[in-house]
Amino acid sequence: MPQITVDYSAGLDDAFDRRGFALALHPLIAETVSTRVPNCKTRFRRVEESVVGDAPTGDVIVHIAIAMLAGRSPELKGRLAESVLDLLHGYVKPAEGQDLHVSAETRDLDPSYRKG
Repeated sequence: MPQITVDYSAGLDDAFDRRGFALALHPLIAETVSTRVPNCKTRFRRVEESVVGDAPTGDVIVHIAIAMLAGRSPELKGRLAESVLDLLHGYVKPAEGQDLHVSAETRDLDPSYRKG
């Protein structure tokens, strides 16, 4: 816990410092939700194709989902999502002509969550 999933457009392969982002993200999350950095786990998933609105081509997306054990207030979750988006902008540099669309969400893990 926390389980972090980052979906990103294939067009960002060379424009997204994923490892650098994760290494900066983990301490931010740990401090915000009172956990330890080694508890943070991030997976990156490259999205081969995405479409934003009615844009013809070129738009790229990054969506960050953070799942945590229950018990955090909606206000804390909202602050965390905002902080994550602020951090992200330092690690993604879309190419000229690419519009970047970013989003983040925080949610509770299902009560069935276990780790071993």
